[in-house]
Amino acid sequence: MIRTLVLALAVAACPAAAGAQSFASIFTQLPSDFRHLAQPSNLLILGSTGASSLALHPEDESIALKTKDPDQFYSAGDLLGQGAIHAAAGLAIYVGGRIGHNERAGQLGVDLLQGQIVSGLITNGLKFAANRTRPDGAKYSFPSGHTSSAFATASVLQRRFGWKVGVPSYVVASYVGASRVATSHHFVTDVLFGAGIGIAAGRATTFGLHGASVTVTPAITRNSATLNFTVGHLEP
Repeated sequence: MIRTLVLALAVAACPAAAGAQSFASIFTQLPSDFRHLAQPSNLLILGSTGASSLALHPEDESIALKTKDPDQFYSAGDLLGQGAIHAAAGLAIYVGGRIGHNERAGQLGVDLLQGQIVSGLITNGLKFAANRTRPDGAKYSFPSGHTSSAFATASVLQRRFGWKVGVPSYVVASYVGASRVATSHHFVTDVLFGAGIGIAAGRATTFGLHGASVTVTPAITRNSATLNFTVGHLEP
């Protein structure tokens, strides 16, 4: 915590390039980011993942048993989905942009940080409200914070750089979500709605950029559960 505060003060003291955002603006723009969640395309994403989660809820226990897989293949998901790491990466990019007078890099760092803040506030608020027990018996299962963090970053990167960067970013985010189910940290509906929160948060913090809409829907078979992504053209 102390290191974060010291770094924040250092960033605030960094000389900014013309047009670059101040550190304080990352937080003062948050109300606008939350308002952008109400855009039709974001409501569609939240609505479709929310409705799918509600429909799948009765099958959560059954799916958890079928998809449980302690294989080491999924071990990296815990690290790749940690919100603190995503936020630290955004902060590092922002600091580099400020020091190097690179406005584009600085704005990318701002978008990544704001995406983590918006998705984190929504996710943690719902966790405490739902107070759902995880498959492994721990608290605060719904929705998945690792998944929302990973998808928020993927959404920002896709909006900033297009699908050449967006596709691998969403693949990594999907791996994170799958790992949370396979390791019994979350039910599939926790992951599904967490993905929706992350995508909508990333889109809200990059409002005004042109990009395709993404709808997430589940595909359930006898022995597996997957997430399918449909790319559309709703703007912004």
